[in-house]
Amino acid sequence: MEPNKEGFSYTYSAGERDEVKRIRDKYLPDSAAEDKLTRLRRLDAGVPRKGTVWAITVGTTGTLTLGGGMSMAMVGGGIWFIPGIIVGLLGMVLIASAYPLFMAITKRERERVAPEILRLTEELMK
Repeated sequence: MEPNKEGFSYTYSAGERDEVKRIRDKYLPDSAAEDKLTRLRRLDAGVPRKGTVWAITVGTTGTLTLGGGMSMAMVGGGIWFIPGIIVGLLGMVLIASAYPLFMAITKRERERVAPEILRLTEELMK
């Protein structure tokens, strides 16, 4: 018997199959695209993200404000000395409030995602 020479057959290699699967998974609905452990990891990693962004923003603003106050006090001299001290102190307050702000936002985010994380951990531990 002679094989059918009219057809064309191509098989993907393992690396190509993995790439095709990754691309396909991007377009599937969330429930089908990620398993429970992946969702649990994603939720857990996302908890401190919002607090980190806000703390970095406030800390950077405070640092720049402190530097501006120092510049006003040192370079401006005379009339700008006292306002420079006040602006510098405001910058210090902003810098000092960055960590407590991070902790408060992270605590709030943990409370927000806790029911979902607890539900997923219960399902995974069965």
